[in-house]
Amino acid sequence: MNSEMRKVDPKLLEMLVCPLTKTTLEYDAEHQELISRAAKLAYPIRDGIPIMLPDEARALED
Repeated sequence: MNSEMRKVDPKLLEMLVCPLTKTTLEYDAEHQELISRAAKLAYPIRDGIPIMLPDEARALED
């Protein structure tokens, strides 16, 4: 596997919102996640594809 992280299309990131709160998301390149501060969830990005399912999201710690 290529050691370089797959990039997510910046235009896609601009269009995506949290499916629960409809608020904007923050891109965490280091952890390959999209962060919803309003829902306190981190949606994973796998192989460059954001997984926007609440059941797949990780709860954020305060």
